[in-house]
Amino acid sequence: MTIEVVRQDAAPGTASLANRAYEAIRQRLILLDIRPGDPINDVALAAELGVGRTPVREALKRLETDHLVISYPRRGTFATAVDVTELGAISDIRRLLEPHAARRAAENASRSMRDRLRAQARHIRGLDVSPDDPETFLTEDMAVHRLIYAATGNPHLEDVLIRYDNLATRIWCLVIERLPDLGQHIREHSALLEAIAEGEAATAETLTAEHLAHFEDAIRGVL
Repeated sequence: MTIEVVRQDAAPGTASLANRAYEAIRQRLILLDIRPGDPINDVALAAELGVGRTPVREALKRLETDHLVISYPRRGTFATAVDVTELGAISDIRRLLEPHAARRAAENASRSMRDRLRAQARHIRGLDVSPDDPETFLTEDMAVHRLIYAATGNPHLEDVLIRYDNLATRIWCLVIERLPDLGQHIREHSALLEAIAEGEAATAETLTAEHLAHFEDAIRGVL
């Protein structure tokens, strides 16, 4: 996967550059383009992103709180390992929070956000994801979840959900080539997005719980 160069003239200021570096590096860590256990070379990343080392170092501090990198004194910073035995613990948290988020999104989403949810539902209904293109699947899946989290109107809930969705996606990456019918998994989201857009909170909550169960079953089925 090609990482997007962070243009300094497009986002002046260290904070803005650090945020864009954070998003770019985070994507590579989630999709395992930076492999678990790999050392993180901040000089190389800074050159690749087209920024100084300071924004990259700030980004890595945030990524450590996300449990995507880990730093050791005198050894350096490394991509965290992906431990499939953590699936149960991660799923336990997501089973509590994700249905709640879907309900809140159905209750709280603005009119413009409901339009975005409907548009996303139309988009994924027509999506044809090839088994040979897992990156598109993962990107689309994350986009759906991020949209629902944003629709809750609760930035604290959104932050927690993104963090655990990232960890779940990393586990997914380990087994994705062994999973059947990725397109169907994505298309499952269309009914959920429509329910949220229409304010059907109970339906959205139920569909989310079912979707999470399918996710965990699919992972466990190939482990």
